[in-house]
Amino acid sequence: MNKVILMGRLTRDPEVRYTQTNNTLVASFSLAVNRRFVRQGEERQADFINIVAWSKLGEFCSKYFKKGQQVGIIGRIQTRNWDDDQGVKHYVTEVVAEEAYFADSKREQEAGNSTFENTFGNTEPGSMGSDFEMSSSDDLPF
Repeated sequence: MNKVILMGRLTRDPEVRYTQTNNTLVASFSLAVNRRFVRQGEERQADFINIVAWSKLGEFCSKYFKKGQQVGIIGRIQTRNWDDDQGVKHYVTEVVAEEAYFADSKREQEAGNSTFENTFGNTEPGSMGSDFEMSSSDDLPF
């Protein structure tokens, strides 16, 4: 089985290209994904993982994902290689996105760009919806 689930922040806005053969849209971007554990006395480290999203999903990512935004990606790992014009062989490992979700909190989104909410309403894919908000113990009825 080849399945990857990632949550991280975009290191740059998605870059859009079209294939030469059939003019299919492909969006590429990278996620900074924090490592789970931190060694004592060291700063938290992150891995920078390349993501590609094709067709409609690529269009969605290019339209709504921006640098610094936290997102969730579900997909599969893929490797490929090619020879450049000078005959040098290149290898790349990347995640091919099959699903993409917003992962920022509502407050972070309101502080940034609220285009999605203005266009589609308060409930976003991958979020808990606008009704969910953490409350302090003072707000509880018991």
